[in-house]
Amino acid sequence: MDEKTKVLEKGKGFANEFREFIMRGNVMDLAVGVIIGGAFQSIINSLVNDVIMPVISMITGGIDFSNWFISLDGSHYATLAEAQEAGAATLNYGTFITAVINFILMALVIFCLVKTLNTLNDKLAKKKADEEAAAPTTKICPFCKSEIAIDATKCPHCTSDLKTE
Repeated sequence: MDEKTKVLEKGKGFANEFREFIMRGNVMDLAVGVIIGGAFQSIINSLVNDVIMPVISMITGGIDFSNWFISLDGSHYATLAEAQEAGAATLNYGTFITAVINFILMALVIFCLVKTLNTLNDKLAKKKADEEAAAPTTKICPFCKSEIAIDATKCPHCTSDLKTE
């Protein structure tokens, strides 16, 4: 076998391994999770920017976090947009505060979601365990009508042979 054939076979093996890796269920689940997480992040951003921040601004007397910044060129600007229009470098700590609030809300929503799913899972597991526990462990002998073990093949009371069902 020549060197070129060995390289081609090695490449096919690598490609096959990569394809198998990508097609595994956990990789696909992770991809779906990342996509849904991105969509979920936009919902949380809207919640923070359109619902929570206006309420916080109203409670704090009209404070707008998006205009909290420090101009690094030493000049004073009324708004962040004005500073950016002038081309000034700014330290936007108000934007950072908004990002922290986004993170806390995202963590809170995910916590509540996981807690709810765990509670439902526990209830389903308990229901399943109760159903398994409710399975009969005894039966009635068809000859003497005594209660006997469900897996009995001979009645201990009348010694009759029982049909296996």
